[in-house]
Amino acid sequence: MNRIALLEDHRRMTEFIGRAFEAAGIEVDTYTRISEAKGALRLMRYSTLVVDRGLPDGDGLDFIRELRRGGDATPCLVLTARDAVHDRIQGLEHGADDYLVKPFSMEELVARVRALLRRPPVLQTLEPVYGTLRVVPEQGIMKCGDESVNLAPAELQIMLTLVKAAGRTVRRTALEGAAWGLDNPVTPNALDVALFRMRKKLAAIGSNLQIATFRGLGHALRDSTDAP
Repeated sequence: MNRIALLEDHRRMTEFIGRAFEAAGIEVDTYTRISEAKGALRLMRYSTLVVDRGLPDGDGLDFIRELRRGGDATPCLVLTARDAVHDRIQGLEHGADDYLVKPFSMEELVARVRALLRRPPVLQTLEPVYGTLRVVPEQGIMKCGDESVNLAPAELQIMLTLVKAAGRTVRRTALEGAAWGLDNPVTPNALDVALFRMRKKLAAIGSNLQIATFRGLGHALRDSTDAP
């Protein structure tokens, strides 16, 4: 499915880009702030991200660099009004796959996104990593160095969600949805029981990461020296 995410806070620009992608048969979800996009990425995967540099809550390049550090290899195209060579180099060094300077033609934007969509899926990470922790979905395990431990199916989905969040807080409802699906009834303490088992497994493989709880917000992977 060719579904992309657009991070752009200029309303008219968003409308023009949205219509261009719609005409090209590409589904697009739009976000005006980095925080909104982060929340969406915790719940779903996109084929490509189109990211404006100047966003109300930060630089789009910093957002891309954070994704790359968390092991997310989703292709990213950067939109910017900065056309200096060093700006383009900076964008590529931060993990961007392509760079388009404003003003640009919608035909060129669509063509560049199509090129990113044609990249084979194997280029995207199959074993997400955060810090020293690696999740291997095919084997149903998580690893820290040479140590590994098995994860139950629900635990595996929870850990994948937490690792891909790269230290950001994930709401309980998102973790429950990842583990048991949105339509399946879940007992009130099912997530707490799973998190309890997973904390013991993290300790068993010597990970410095803990699953921290933030009341009213959710859970996140944090270094044991920082976790509350």
